[in-house]
Amino acid sequence: MKKIINSAHAPAPVGPYNQAVIHNNTMYCSGQIALDPVTGNLVTDSIEAETHLVMSNIKAILNEAGLDFSNILKCSVFVTDINNFGRINAVYATYFEGIDAPARELVQVAALPKGGNVEISVIAAVA
Repeated sequence: MKKIINSAHAPAPVGPYNQAVIHNNTMYCSGQIALDPVTGNLVTDSIEAETHLVMSNIKAILNEAGLDFSNILKCSVFVTDINNFGRINAVYATYFEGIDAPARELVQVAALPKGGNVEISVIAAVA
């Protein structure tokens, strides 16, 4: 059996998917971009602002499932400009405690939904 997770504090899905699904004590969170959960508008003030909003949206989904960032096992980060790696990484690092940081990859892609510059998906353990 799978359990569907959707938080009113994160952007509603823009397609035929859910924010997250839990199966066998693992949560699979759909990729999040910097959509404001209230207005639905993409926030592109800066790559730092985008990354913070993406992480905030992930936090809302985690919290809906009774989880937090410490439960994350793996992050997949997609960016449209690899030159933003350092700036994204600086923001990302504020959400994890060094040794407890999850596994991760960061890859450049040609484009992201709605013209976003960063998208992050996570896999988390459910205790």
